[in-house]
Amino acid sequence: MRWWARRREQLLFALTTLLLLAGIAFATSGVRGAADGSWAAAALLGLAYSTVTLIAVARRREASVDVIAWLALAGALWVGEFLAGAVIAVMLAGGVLLEARAEARARRELSALVARAPRTARRQTPAGPVEVPVAEVRVGDRLVVGTGEIVPVDGRLLEPAVLDESALSGEPLPVERRAGEDVRSGVVNAGQATRFTATATADTSTYAGVVRLVERAQAQSAPFVRMADRFAVAFVPVTLVLAGLAWSLTGDPVRAVAVLVVATPCPLLLAAPIAIISGISRAARGGVVVKGGGALERLAAGRVLLFDKTGTLTAGRPVLTDVVTEVGGPVSADEVLRLAASVDQSSAHVLAGAIVTAARDRGLALTAPDQVVERPGYGIEGVADGRRVQLGKAASVVPGPAPGWIRRARRRAALDGSLTVFVAVDGVPAGVLILEDRVRPQAPRTVRGLRAAGIGRVVLVTGDHADAAEAVGRIIGVDAVHADCDPADKLTLVRAEQERAPTIMVGDGINDAPALAAAGVGVALAARGATASAEAADVVLTVDHLGALADAILIARRCRRVAWWAVVPGMVLSVAAMLVAAAGGLPPVAGAVLQEGIDVVAIAVALTALIPGRAHTVTLDAADAAVARRLYAEHQEVRPLVEQVRTVADALDEPPYDLGPTRKLLGDLEVRLLAHERAEEAELLPIVARALGGAEATSGLSRTHAEIEHQIGRLRRAADDLAQEAEAEDVTDVRRLLYGLYAILRLHNAQEEEAAFSLLS
Repeated sequence: MRWWARRREQLLFALTTLLLLAGIAFATSGVRGAADGSWAAAALLGLAYSTVTLIAVARRREASVDVIAWLALAGALWVGEFLAGAVIAVMLAGGVLLEARAEARARRELSALVARAPRTARRQTPAGPVEVPVAEVRVGDRLVVGTGEIVPVDGRLLEPAVLDESALSGEPLPVERRAGEDVRSGVVNAGQATRFTATATADTSTYAGVVRLVERAQAQSAPFVRMADRFAVAFVPVTLVLAGLAWSLTGDPVRAVAVLVVATPCPLLLAAPIAIISGISRAARGGVVVKGGGALERLAAGRVLLFDKTGTLTAGRPVLTDVVTEVGGPVSADEVLRLAASVDQSSAHVLAGAIVTAARDRGLALTAPDQVVERPGYGIEGVADGRRVQLGKAASVVPGPAPGWIRRARRRAALDGSLTVFVAVDGVPAGVLILEDRVRPQAPRTVRGLRAAGIGRVVLVTGDHADAAEAVGRIIGVDAVHADCDPADKLTLVRAEQERAPTIMVGDGINDAPALAAAGVGVALAARGATASAEAADVVLTVDHLGALADAILIARRCRRVAWWAVVPGMVLSVAAMLVAAAGGLPPVAGAVLQEGIDVVAIAVALTALIPGRAHTVTLDAADAAVARRLYAEHQEVRPLVEQVRTVADALDEPPYDLGPTRKLLGDLEVRLLAHERAEEAELLPIVARALGGAEATSGLSRTHAEIEHQIGRLRRAADDLAQEAEAEDVTDVRRLLYGLYAILRLHNAQEEEAAFSLLS
C-alpha cells in the first residue's frame, strides 16, 4: 500500500484545512474571488471523498448516512455558501481522522497482541542453537530462549526461568517458574537464557490461539452498534424531510443546507463502536479476550453464572500433598520421593510432572534413570541410583494383602478425595504419594466479587462425584451443585438456567464446549493453551486467574454505560441543532462548527471506556509483592510438615506407641513452622491489610496464628510428660492434640492462601 493511501485521513484533513485557512487569508486581504475559489476547492475535495465513500458502500450493498454529508456539500456549493462548504469539508475530514485515531487508540492492546506474535525459534542441536521459522517447530524439540526473547511455542521448562507474562496476563511483575512447569508461547524471558521442550506446534500454541481470537474480536460488531447503525440510517429520511420542509416553507435553500450540515448522527456512528471496542481493548489488557462487541454486551447482561469444577474452580493440575511411608521403614519419605521423581522424569503423565516438581521444590537431587518402561494406565518403572523403582496403581505395585500403613493411606485419600501413587523400591512397598487437585485460592473471593459485580446466582456443574462437588461448592459459596454431569447434562442445565435469566458458563475442557456454545456467554479458561472450549466460547481468559472474569464483567457493564452516555446527549444536541437550523437560527457555517464540537465531545466521552474503573483484582506494589512471594515460598516449604502431623498421629493407633517421631515433629514445628508463622504475622498481614482495606481483613489470620502457637505448646507439654514408649491410654491426649493441630493448620493454610497469597495470582 502506497504511503498516501495509508495516510489518506491525515492528507484529507491537512488539505481541506489549508484551503480553508488560505480562503480566510484571501478574504481578509480583500481578494474575494480567490477566497471563494479556495473554499470551493476544499468543498469539492470533501465532495469527491464523500462520493468515493458512497460508491464503496453501495458496492457492498450497505446503507450509509454519508449521503447527508454529500448533500450538505453539494447544497453548499449550489447555493454559493462556499465558506460553509469548506467548513463542512474540514468537519468531514476531521470526523474521519478522529474516528481513525480513536479506533486505533481503542484497539491498541488488541493490535499489540497481534503484532508481537513470535516469528522464529531457536532449536537446540549438537552444533548449537539454530534459528528456524516458528512453523517448523515440532513437539519434542528442545528450544533455547535468550534474555528478552519471546517464547515461540508452548512447552515444559527444563530449568528454572524468570518470565514476563504481562502480554497474556496483564501482570507487570516477572514471575519465577520452576523446572518441569509449563510455559506458554508469547511470554518474554526476563532472566538468563533457558531451555524448554516444545509440547505444541506454533498453530496449536497459546499465543496463536490468542491471535485468532483477537482477529475474530476485531471483526464483530455489538448489537448496540448494529442498532445504532440502523437508527442512523433511519435518520436519513427524517433529515431530508425536515430540510425539505425548511426550504419549502421559507423558500430559502440555505436553511435546508443548514439542516443537512448539523444532521449527521456522528455520536451514533462513531461513539458507540468506539466505546465498545474500547471495552474489548481494556479487557484484553487484563488477559481477557472478548470475541466481539456482541459478546461484550452479553457479558454485561449476565445474571446467572455456571462453573465447571475441574480446571476451573480447581487448579486442574494435581499437586503432591504428602508422602506416606511406614514408620521406621527402610526408606525415608524424602528418599521415596527422590527415587520416584527420578524415574518420573522420563514420563509425560500429568501426575509425573507434579511429582517431579514437588521433588525439586524440596531441593532433592534427582538422577537420570535407566531401563525405564512405562505402561499407560498402570505405571512406570526404572532404575535410579542402582535401585529398581516402581510407581503406579496399587494392584501393580503392591500385589497381595496391603500392610496396615498402606491401608490407612488409602482410606485417608478416599476420605479426602485425593489421588494416590504407590511406590515400591527393590520390589518392596516403600511409600504412597498423595496428590490432590486443590481449589484455586482466589475462587471464593472471586465468587464474592462476581456477586458484587451483579451476578445473582452461581451454580456448580461438574462430572465429578457428589461428595467432591459438594465440598468444593461449600468452600466457594455457590447456590446450587449439580454433580455426575456428562456433556449432555451440562447442556440441559445451561438451557434451563438460560430460560430464567441471561447466563454465563465458565469451563476449560473439551466436554464443556457444548455448554459454552449454548450459554448466553461462554467463558473458557485457556491459560494453558487454546482448546476446543476456547473455540466454542465467546470470552477467553488467557490468564490462569478467575479474578480476571469479575474484572471483565465490570469492564463490560461500564463500557455499555459509557456508550449510552456518549450517544444519547450527542443525539439530543444534534436534533436540537437541526430544529434551530430549520427555524433559521443557525447558519451553515455556525452549524458546521457546532456539529464538529458535538462529534469531538461524543468521541471523548466514548474513549473514557479506556480509563480504569472499579476492579475486583487487587494489585500489590513491587516491594510488597516481593515480600509476599518470599513468604509464599516459605509457606510451600513448610507444607509437608502439616501433612506430617496427620501421618504421625495415624501411626499412634496401634502398639508399640513410639513417641520418637512425635518429638522429632515437635522440634520441626517449633523451629521451622512457628518461625514462619511469626514472620507472616509481622510482614505478611500488614501487606494484606493495606491491600484489602484495614486490619479487620486480617484479624482472623492473626487469631489462628496465636491458636497454632498455643496448640504446639500444649502438644509439647503433653509429649514431655510421657515416657518414650507409652501405653494406649497415655497417648490419647497426644493423638487428640495432633489431630486438632492438623485441622487448625489445614484451615489456616486455606484461609491464608485465599486472603493473602491469592493476591499474587
